[in-house]
Amino acid sequence: MPITKSAKKALRQNLKRRARNRQKKRKIKALIKQAKDFIQLKKTEQAKKLLPMIYKSIDKAAKTGVIKKNAASRKKAKIAKLINKETKSP
Repeated sequence: MPITKSAKKALRQNLKRRARNRQKKRKIKALIKQAKDFIQLKKTEQAKKLLPMIYKSIDKAAKTGVIKKNAASRKKAKIAKLINKETKSP
């Protein structure tokens, strides 16, 4: 356990930040899973409507340093490719 006043404050900050970061990561994972479920059920229009929300949450996570910039870009490209592939297939 921390002893000094500054170490105690640092611990409090770390716990709050960790909770916030985990929440953002969970939201991204949930949205991506939801989009994949829509794609699997052939509901591409709903998946397309979900895309801006996915982009927004990924961009915010990358901006605040929860995930790295290239990881964010990779996630966005992967989900967009999945949705576009299903839209074009007959």
